[in-house]
Amino acid sequence: MRMDLIQPFINSADAVLAQGLESPISIENLSMEEEAYRRKGIAAEVCLTGEIEGRIIFDVDQPAAAQLASRLAGVAVSETNDELIREAVCELANQIIGNAVTTLNDQGFHFHVRPPAIHTSEQGSKGSEDTEALVMGFKTSSGNVFMNVALRYHRRRAADRAAVAG
Repeated sequence: MRMDLIQPFINSADAVLAQGLESPISIENLSMEEEAYRRKGIAAEVCLTGEIEGRIIFDVDQPAAAQLASRLAGVAVSETNDELIREAVCELANQIIGNAVTTLNDQGFHFHVRPPAIHTSEQGSKGSEDTEALVMGFKTSSGNVFMNVALRYHRRRAADRAAVAG
């Protein structure tokens, strides 16, 4: 797994979470996993295709998700307001992905990003056999946020790039 692909997501998550939750952030529980991801709270999944392909799952525990939704809505949001909380988690994913994608595009990578979708599977999501996932937890004063990153880099041949560009 290439850290130069993952670092923009880590940097972006750190900045967006600190601002969105108005809380200091600490990264904890960094691990590599080959097993399917089992969500812990409200989770949004973003898929990438192209030179970089794979997926990123943002998983926010219920207290942190309600705090995030409250910050985005500008009013207190109950932990039982599932629709607004799901929208807030997808917006969090949008903001983090947007920042990271800008950095990767500036570095010359070419790929497409699918909009975030709520990750509902209890069984979890597993990448292909040749992709490990980096899983990290972000501890905040509002609760925990987990980011599961499973990405691969596929260098395109010069002829393929020319065909796409032309």
